[in-house]
Amino acid sequence: MRSMTCQLPGLLLRATRGCGRIRVDSASRGANREPPFYRHSILSFRFFSSSGSSPSAMAAHVKALTSPYPGSQVKRWPVPPEKVSWSVEWPEYQPVEYTAPSVLAKPPWADLPLSTSGFCPRFNALDGKVQRESFEGTYQVEDSTPRNPAGRTGVTGRGLLGRWGPNHAADPIITRWKRDADGKAVSDPDSGKPVLQFVAIQRKDCGQWAIPGGMVDPGELVTATLRREFCEEALNSLEKDKGEKDTEKKVQDLFSQEPLLVYKGYVDDPRNTDNSWMETQAVNYHDGTGRLLDLLPLEAGDDAGKVTWVDVCSKCSLYASHASFIKLVAEKHDASW
Repeated sequence: MRSMTCQLPGLLLRATRGCGRIRVDSASRGANREPPFYRHSILSFRFFSSSGSSPSAMAAHVKALTSPYPGSQVKRWPVPPEKVSWSVEWPEYQPVEYTAPSVLAKPPWADLPLSTSGFCPRFNALDGKVQRESFEGTYQVEDSTPRNPAGRTGVTGRGLLGRWGPNHAADPIITRWKRDADGKAVSDPDSGKPVLQFVAIQRKDCGQWAIPGGMVDPGELVTATLRREFCEEALNSLEKDKGEKDTEKKVQDLFSQEPLLVYKGYVDDPRNTDNSWMETQAVNYHDGTGRLLDLLPLEAGDDAGKVTWVDVCSKCSLYASHASFIKLVAEKHDASW
């Protein structure tokens, strides 16, 4: 199966009242489905981090300060590193308000504007089937509007994200060892360590390479999301007829093994705003023998421009925080980085 080396191509607030409290009414295709409702998985996750502690560690804002905002000409209010934290007083801060037209069109995966009569989201709680709790713990709610726990972004509103507050995702990291024509594992000439490969897709919205993840549907187990997103984005399962969908069964053994939870928490994502942000569970499924994945026909799905196996290395340029997830996987498997 074809592989690719690690040199990848790049790629005004209005206060209104509702439910007896002050709300903020905000003014591309949405980057997510209906955001997630997490339940306890049937499978137990193994935890891993390079420090040996919890895999959740809030990312510093870098990509969340990207300007202009993705899919628009909206320029973020410039936020210097020392002013990102909400603990730093900054009375001059005047972020731009932006919510994408696709979100304001009221698709089923998006919340209503906070000014909508009768719309009273319960933040920091399970709100019906919408999980508004954060992996990072309790976040602040000011004037009935959630505040990004990682700090300022230079934009308010929801941007491209559907939910006020956390928008949860799941990222399946599918890996195997790189092998030569004779089936022998390939080692990096400098480190002497074996080279790991992972399945990457090229996003259509920005052209960057990424892990083939997505949003968890309401009531869906996170393990089901991981498998579904891989099949849809890397195997193009939605476009296959019933006979071709047998390909999905070939990944059953892979997704039946014990998964490794690499990261669970806030994501430094270019779509983040002061009021809406991405969180994820990045989970590794590794095919140590190569027998489970070698015969799978990778085919880009609707959201992906391309899909291929990519060599894991420190020069990988990936979407959002995906490179940091891949690094953790390489460390876990003692692979070259």
